Amino acid sequence: MDHQETELMLKGYGLTTAEFYYRMPDFRHVLNSFIWQDYDLAPDYPRLFRFVEFWQEQIEGPLHSVRFTHRKLIGPGEWRNMVGEFRLH
Repeated sequence: MDHQETELMLKGYGLTTAEFYYRMPDFRHVLNSFIWQDYDLAPDYPRLFRFVEFWQEQIEGPLHSVRFTHRKLIGPGEWRNMVGEFRLH
């Protein structure tokens, strides 16, 4: 795990996973899916909504629906920096 990811988690960020269902530009009756993951803040989800806006402005395939989940991996009270040494034999 990256040092920056740990700092984000300690600030309250959690892992957000979204599945985007979109229509193919040339075949409107075909649905395709795309998986997106990033660290985001619940309940506002600024990064997720920024990506949805990007999709609507830049991607030709119109969105059909978005399904997402959010999991807070650690919180500030759940993490402690431990320093120690264990000797065996």
